Amino acid sequence: MKQMHLGLSTYTFPWNIMLAGSLPSHSFSFREMLQLTSDNHIHFFQFGDNYPLHLLSKNELSEIKALALEKKIQLQVGTQGLHIDHIKNYLSIASELNSAFLRVVIDDENYHPAEKDVVQIIHALSPSLKESGIVLAIENHDRFKAETLVRIIKKTDPDFVGICLDTANSLGAGEGIAEIVPVLLPYTINLHIKDFIITRTNHKMGFVVSGSPAGSGMLDIPWLLNECSSHERCSTATLELWMDEEASPEQTVAKEISLVTESIKFIKKYIS
Repeated sequence: MKQMHLGLSTYTFPWNIMLAGSLPSHSFSFREMLQLTSDNHIHFFQFGDNYPLHLLSKNELSEIKALALEKKIQLQVGTQGLHIDHIKNYLSIASELNSAFLRVVIDDENYHPAEKDVVQIIHALSPSLKESGIVLAIENHDRFKAETLVRIIKKTDPDFVGICLDTANSLGAGEGIAEIVPVLLPYTINLHIKDFIITRTNHKMGFVVSGSPAGSGMLDIPWLLNECSSHERCSTATLELWMDEEASPEQTVAKEISLVTESIKFIKKYIS
């Protein structure tokens, strides 16, 4: 079995990113995220769509690249919205930052293409993927079931199209982790570890899905990492974190960092 490696992401710190502008004393840019990654002796960091790289200046992108090189961090690039021009732009960014894959969420707020349209778009992107040598890693993000994602891959190019496997998102498509892992893992390029708890509402009419620190929820992380280690294409597991907002922004960002630390400590029992 191969060795798995832990990575962090902009979705490890969603509240810190979201609230940074409302807290004058709280700076939280790529510099802080890469520093925290380095401080925890982690060597992979993924930029998601909550920190859109295409809105940064060329100087900022150059600084990200230089800082990652200095701290021996391998960058991974992600975005949202499977639009041809947008993906081509991100392939250029991914190439500049030496990302081996481009993680993409197909949908955006006003864009929900059908399966056949997704296949057509990926076919149009195929020459750019091959030219760049970058794999398109489609995230299982709510709408499409696992079997649909596999059909998309098989109808396009399994060498340059794979899966970014998120452990919670497929709940939005009515599928649990035990259902999606056997189907999607053979095509998985990158794993997102997102622990969660499902509780029944007080009035007993429905359930609530809440995030939790890694190791304290319903996700069997040791089993999941063991399953991943037997598949050659997936070598990185990225920690993502959900939590409820606290009473104040200051309390929220502080608690998130605390939960990140707790999660890293747990996962490092099982991963490099």
